[in-house]
Amino acid sequence: MFKLNPTPALFAGLVLSLAVPLSAAAHHGWGWTETAESRLAGEIRSISLGNPHAHLEVENADGLWDVDLAPPYATERAGFVEGVAKPGDRASFTGHRSKDANEKRFKAETITVNGKTYDVYPRREKSMKPQA
Repeated sequence: MFKLNPTPALFAGLVLSLAVPLSAAAHHGWGWTETAESRLAGEIRSISLGNPHAHLEVENADGLWDVDLAPPYATERAGFVEGVAKPGDRASFTGHRSKDANEKRFKAETITVNGKTYDVYPRREKSMKPQA
């Protein structure tokens, strides 16, 4: 009869293999956003174009918003790359705000900055047109 004798390394590997997909699923996706599309506009305070996705901090009359864009490969494909926008630029977004009205979080599908619109999720259906 076959007997399994788990080692600490085997156990750690199993735990890690389960934890990574769960943490990725919790971080990514649209489940935390409202279904209806909305708009957001303000002044860019900071930009990060790294993994796991591009991120901006945008300030308007409502305060400081955390804005998530697409992963780097998608923002690059859309043309939203280093140097296109900088802190101090005004930007407008279409996308979905957080379901939690107390959170100032926004998942952007498009960003318009310096007169140009970048569609970072071109395959997603959109009900709103970007505004300059």
